[in-house]
Amino acid sequence: MIVPHNNMAQNIGFIGTRFAGTDGVSLEAAKWAQVLWDHRHVSYWYGGKLDTNPKISKLVPHAYFGHPDIQWINGRIFGKSTRGSEVTHRIYAISEHLRRTIYEFVEQFEIDILIIENALCIPMNVPFGLALTQFVAETGFPVIAHHHDFYWERDRYSVNAIGDFLSMSFPAALPSIQHVTISTTAQHALSYRRGVSSTLIPNVLDFENPPPEPDDYARGFRTDIGLRPDDILFLQPTRVVPRKGIEHAIGLIAALKDPRCKLVVSHESGDEGDEYLHALQEMADQQGVDLLLVADRISELRSTDSQGRALYTLEDAYQAADFITYPSIYEGFGNALIESFFYRKPVLVNRYSIFVTDIEPKGFQVITMNGYLTKDVVTQVERIIHDHDHRETVVDNNYELGRRFFSYSVLRRKLRTLITNHTGMDDL
Repeated sequence: MIVPHNNMAQNIGFIGTRFAGTDGVSLEAAKWAQVLWDHRHVSYWYGGKLDTNPKISKLVPHAYFGHPDIQWINGRIFGKSTRGSEVTHRIYAISEHLRRTIYEFVEQFEIDILIIENALCIPMNVPFGLALTQFVAETGFPVIAHHHDFYWERDRYSVNAIGDFLSMSFPAALPSIQHVTISTTAQHALSYRRGVSSTLIPNVLDFENPPPEPDDYARGFRTDIGLRPDDILFLQPTRVVPRKGIEHAIGLIAALKDPRCKLVVSHESGDEGDEYLHALQEMADQQGVDLLLVADRISELRSTDSQGRALYTLEDAYQAADFITYPSIYEGFGNALIESFFYRKPVLVNRYSIFVTDIEPKGFQVITMNGYLTKDVVTQVERIIHDHDHRETVVDNNYELGRRFFSYSVLRRKLRTLITNHTGMDDL
């Protein structure tokens, strides 16, 4: 049996399918690691796709949901009510391989506590979830399971042939696992569906350290995407998928009837095809709205592309924006909304459920809509983009509330409790 040591500084093992790029899970895991590092705890990484330091990482390709073997399994278990015996055999075989590698990871880096990021709540990699469950059941190892998305929140998983595995591992209900949810809605659903209690930790940003003022490089963003100095940049900082409600942002720009207003979308279509994108382009053309798709100019780091053009970060795009549109129909949390507060930008929000329960009651001043645009919404947007004093009052209020409710200090307090529950020492 693996027995963690009891030194004040803990070795923390982050486990997930992927820690790479700018997806929400990777970003939030990095924030957790930063807060833990600030208090002497050392983080190590296990995943199927990694951009972490190889010296503190264990790369296991079958842990990645995009691995061909995992995709083969997924194609035979979702949208179906039964699975063949070969599928079951393959799931167990890969699970056994992954279980062994988890043991190796824990022993190699002398891990004290595991933080499992999303791999025990959404069945994108069923063998991985089973392997983690079996490892914890065999060892009683201290685990913090950080749940970002549950399978019951996604239509694509509603018809499946793995009800037995979902009950076993998504999430696993074992004594040594402390569960963490990111919203009250998820917290209540987990309790209702699985009889499992959880700690609520929202997604956070470092509000204690405000973003720097835009430098010359950031100021080049507007020019490089074709804007004039007096243009008004409405930034839609999301992927182009139907649940983001981007048609409402187009409708807003059209209703403002100001040719200086430009709608800039920062991300690509993602994995749901381009049909929605084409519909948006047709809509923008019909309504006379300048729709700028700039995903090819946004990168994780400032750099240049193959044509020698400057690439900008999402932070640069936020800094350049005059207004943020966020008319999402559904969000698991709403990172872009918190980012709007952090970069002191006014924002339009469609009142999605998590906003209503977890963000709106805090007192943030945002322009809201309830599934459709009204004249009052358009009037409020006109005021905030033209009335500088009103704008500054709003964004300063939102930043202060962000510091109180969605900052690293909030995460630090919550993590202290979770770590102490396992170690018995107030060591964070």
